[in-house]
Amino acid sequence: MTKKTPEQISYNMKQIKSKDSAIELLLRKELWRRGLRYRKNVKGIIGKPDIAFIGKKVAVFCDSEFWHGYDWENRRNDFKSNRDFWIPKIERNIQRDFEVTQSLQSEGWTVLRFWGMDIKTNFVHCADIIEAAVRGEKE
Repeated sequence: MTKKTPEQISYNMKQIKSKDSAIELLLRKELWRRGLRYRKNVKGIIGKPDIAFIGKKVAVFCDSEFWHGYDWENRRNDFKSNRDFWIPKIERNIQRDFEVTQSLQSEGWTVLRFWGMDIKTNFVHCADIIEAAVRGEKE
């Protein structure tokens, strides 16, 4: 494997989107197909959920494994360069996710978080969980 230059790494990181990512689009298309209408990236809701059903108070977050620290206890050792930057950054993201979830739940919201790999491998099941929450059913 060829080692990437800092410029290449920087360029690659800048290409990562915070809105309309592939996992979000996959899940949103399935929800739309089911007739579920939502708002996306609502600034007025803490944490700006990727998908929000405002009237039903259901907030959905599509979390990528890298940025949100999936399996963090094992993965944190994968960082070989710039550890002083990346480890605190990812750990702060994990803490922020927790704070956002707690805050929304204290305001009566149902908060659903899905890992990107779960959406990619089984978006229909993820949509089932969301649909049940929106319709007020237990999944």
